[in-house]
Amino acid sequence: MVKETRVAATREALGPTLTKLAQEGLDIVVVDADLGVSTTAALFGREFPDRFITVGVAEQNMIGVAAGLAACGKIAFASSFAVFAPGHCFDQMRMAVAQPNLNVKLVASHGGVVTGEDGASAHALEDLSLMLSLPNFRVIVPADVVEAEQAIETAARSYGPCYIRTTRPKVPVIHEDGHRFELGRWHLLRPGSEVTVIAVGVLVKAALDAAELLAQEGIDCRVLNAASLKPADKEAVLAAAGETGAIVTAEDHQVHGGLGSLVAQIVARERPVPMAFVGMQDRYGTSGRWDQLLQYFHLTPAAIAEAARNVISRKGA
Repeated sequence: MVKETRVAATREALGPTLTKLAQEGLDIVVVDADLGVSTTAALFGREFPDRFITVGVAEQNMIGVAAGLAACGKIAFASSFAVFAPGHCFDQMRMAVAQPNLNVKLVASHGGVVTGEDGASAHALEDLSLMLSLPNFRVIVPADVVEAEQAIETAARSYGPCYIRTTRPKVPVIHEDGHRFELGRWHLLRPGSEVTVIAVGVLVKAALDAAELLAQEGIDCRVLNAASLKPADKEAVLAAAGETGAIVTAEDHQVHGGLGSLVAQIVARERPVPMAFVGMQDRYGTSGRWDQLLQYFHLTPAAIAEAARNVISRKGA
């Protein structure tokens, strides 16, 4: 009998995880901007209504309230869609949270083109670039719901600003329940010696599938899950450059300003090797089913495998 692959949306982790942590005694408050059902933050509100504040469709106010609560000693979580937060409230994130280094955690769902039918205006493709630009912020992109649960707990238990991007569709769960997310560590999901694919979010599974395609051709591909974008795992990048000699990055985000740019900076400074970048190529999304959009924009195992062949061909050139 074939074992069924478990699927879940990373956004499903927020409400249940915060509820569990509050029940364990963490002084958590949640501020919502009218999207708590979709982000699952509303599940926390059902259990702790006096610690759940909704400000309506006012993301700037949401961040201001969260910052004030954090300044009073609370572990403040804010939640919306990524296109709205940080999209509508970057100045508040910068001035009210990052600069004073307050204990605010923004968990933004519906990131990337996998938001699907809602169309280009709802596809957050710049959010990682925005949040990586802010000093003091940690930036996390979980690959599945297990890692999302771990990331949210890590954020709650460690002081300081944090941005966690979650997604809308149900995707395969690639980690076992015992998986431990760690800030600053990129997990090796598959060893390899000829090329490394570094991926985040929904494209981690695509990277693993790409490695399988390459293995059929006798190409030994390493796969790293870069969920902790900031702090990044510099040692893992340099090891990949030194041991495999070629790197491909894969992300559901603009290719500039996100994972690809981050890895390229490390490589260019210390260990230049051929690189390729799978992601949104300076364009916006469109409306469609999420899996079809990944195909349309070439965010697929086949595209990652082709990029890997390309960088391998440029070794020593």
